[in-house]
Amino acid sequence: MSQQEPFRVRIKVRHYELDSLGHVNHAVYHQYGEVARLELFEQAGGMEKGLVESGISPVLLESHIVYRRELRAGDVVDVSCRATFGEGKVFWMHNEIVKLDGTLSAEIKCTLGLMDLTKRKLVPEPRRLIEKAGLDLDVLCGTAGVPQDSLPTR
Repeated sequence: MSQQEPFRVRIKVRHYELDSLGHVNHAVYHQYGEVARLELFEQAGGMEKGLVESGISPVLLESHIVYRRELRAGDVVDVSCRATFGEGKVFWMHNEIVKLDGTLSAEIKCTLGLMDLTKRKLVPEPRRLIEKAGLDLDVLCGTAGVPQDSLPTR
């Protein structure tokens, strides 16, 4: 089974992102994941035009990170991002932070929902609403150009 490479954004580690141990502070990894998530939404068609105009916006509900290898000043990483959908009110976005030599530095899995910006409540069927807002689900899920019958099922 072939699958498109996930969306990636390249980030260089800055000195001010380091902690007293000389490696990237734990919270910065989450920022890297957020950068990739926001850039992926833009690549898929943008949040402002379709989602926010229709009164909904993605909201982060949970974030879990597994640290694999440290990052130090000057390291350059590719931060991948891919969305997955299931039933209910939530969806997931997965990040891998990988050094240019291929070393996996961290994995992040986030649970998100779509919030009604007036009622301040989660809305059901985020996949349908994201698609209705004009965002490209194949770009979000990293499945552009992959025949639907070759995709794994959940």
